[in-house]
Amino acid sequence: MALTQSDIDTEIDDLQSTYDKELAAGAAARSHPARDYAPYRSSLLRHPRQPLVAVDGGDPETVELSGPVFGPTDITEIDNDLTRQHPGEPLGERITVSGRLLDRAGRPVRGQLVELWQANASGRYAHLRDQHPAPLDPNFTGVGRTLTDDAGRYTFTTIKPGAYPWRNHTNAWRPAHIHFSLFGTAFTQRLVTQMYFPGDPLFAYDPILRSVTDRAARERLVATYRHELSQPEFSLGYEWDIVLDGPSATWIEEGR
Repeated sequence: MALTQSDIDTEIDDLQSTYDKELAAGAAARSHPARDYAPYRSSLLRHPRQPLVAVDGGDPETVELSGPVFGPTDITEIDNDLTRQHPGEPLGERITVSGRLLDRAGRPVRGQLVELWQANASGRYAHLRDQHPAPLDPNFTGVGRTLTDDAGRYTFTTIKPGAYPWRNHTNAWRPAHIHFSLFGTAFTQRLVTQMYFPGDPLFAYDPILRSVTDRAARERLVATYRHELSQPEFSLGYEWDIVLDGPSATWIEEGR
């Protein structure tokens, strides 16, 4: 029989209860999810089961030699404005998303490549594998990139993405979110995470978000509405800082 939302909810609640009891008993907080988190069904098939294998005798620089190199000349003035990349205006609610990239001590991480990708306002990606019956927007591709400035800040102008269905279980829906990619100082340091929007009713039902069982860590994935970031008669503003390491680190999909 197909899994229902109720089945997934029960699994999520059981795992959350187990974690909460361990935390109350003195266990260390876990900011990152288990790679075999069962309610997220495809993670059971995709997570590594064997030890990592060193590449070319263990020298990571041999991988980086063939990786891309990024700098200011690779970023154009509209790469961080997803509403200006096509001849027409995209449909949906315009938003400004801005924040700072920080190290574990709260210091800015400067000159780092930040990429994002997302669904459009109808909850559909401009990707061949996304075939659910929501309209594509010819004026919205859903990808952007920028470099952090001297204060570690990034800024994007985009469209608020819609929720979308996925096939983890019957009637499964993902909350609205934006994927972020951080490249560090080398291609092999790439990290990927997700930003969510405050007050989304789907939070409780999403096994990907709920796989982050530590509540404080989960809350760090949710952006904050900032009225001062909103642009008059143009866009609403959201702020979301990304912390790369330490006790306040942002959840990263690869885990720690």
